[in-house]
Amino acid sequence: MRFLIDEDLPRSTANMLQKYQHEGIDARDIGFRGADDSQIAAIAKEGGLCLLTGDFDFADIRNYPPKQYPGIVVFYIPSNVNVTYILSLLESFLQQEQILEQLPGKLAIVEPGRVRIRTD
Repeated sequence: MRFLIDEDLPRSTANMLQKYQHEGIDARDIGFRGADDSQIAAIAKEGGLCLLTGDFDFADIRNYPPKQYPGIVVFYIPSNVNVTYILSLLESFLQQEQILEQLPGKLAIVEPGRVRIRTD
């Protein structure tokens, strides 16, 4: 799969994606550091990229209807965690191939030990 990595995720997110044979494009590397959520969403949609983010604004299906996107994945990231925690959460998600196959047109909320999928 191809993913757009939002700037709130660690730079090493792309390396973790490569480990699982996925492509990650970091929004910071394509000139979108500090971009509005609507700009990030548009880039993901236009580029056919599944969005990876820790920004719960993207979980608002009124503003970002999942069916209009190649997938939106929102990670629940407590404010007091480190990069290792985030990458561990990402890796546990990437190991669930059956969920990855379902992502187009869906919103996934990823928490430790749990992934919730929304379609509408």
